[in-house]
Amino acid sequence: MKDLLSVLIIEDDFRVADIHRHYVEKSTGFASPYIAKNRKEALDYLESGETVPDLILLDVYIPDVERMNLLWELRQSCHDADIIIVTAEKDAKAVQEALRAGVFDYIVKPVDEERFSLALARYKGCRGLLCSTKEMKQSDIDAVFGMHRASGSIQSDEALPKGIDSITLDKIHCVFTQQLIGGITAVELSSELGISRSTARRYLEYLVSLKMVRTMLIYGTVGRPERRYILCETYEQNR
Repeated sequence: MKDLLSVLIIEDDFRVADIHRHYVEKSTGFASPYIAKNRKEALDYLESGETVPDLILLDVYIPDVERMNLLWELRQSCHDADIIIVTAEKDAKAVQEALRAGVFDYIVKPVDEERFSLALARYKGCRGLLCSTKEMKQSDIDAVFGMHRASGSIQSDEALPKGIDSITLDKIHCVFTQQLIGGITAVELSSELGISRSTARRYLEYLVSLKMVRTMLIYGTVGRPERRYILCETYEQNR
């Protein structure tokens, strides 16, 4: 996979565009995005061939285009780019049309930074899985389509035990898909997500209880063995 994924933001409100640019630049693995304020700027940028974006963040309320028309234009003219819609449009028919157009995610304004960052993490994890192999097993495909769903949660909050929430589980799942082979320790997960080691360990042990993750002891030359957590399918592949 490329070191940095390129992003095109199509947004007519420069203040909102700058906020979204800031969120993208804070997310590891993404290049500084190009911003287009209208349909013409977006299509001119794409037709220039300067850069084919990996991901387009699209607001469907653009002054020089009617509703979802630009989405379909992008689908026809830019086959290699994935699309996340970021819009105030909440009409069920618009969401259904977006699904039919194959968008990766659909985020409603005003955007919550955590939700925005999670969408980018899912996207990056999905790209990582797709680029990691030429042929995919059913479990790999399930993981890709699991990240592709906008809801994306492993379980609803109501079904989770006390002290476990679905948003953090989603983030941990994305970390695992990006790690691919090596797995992760509680210390590494703590650093990655900015949570305490005890919290990281609690979530990891919860995933072990679901049989989604297995543990492996890594013995060093000094001190106690290191407990590393690995996705079950990855563990089985490398035994």
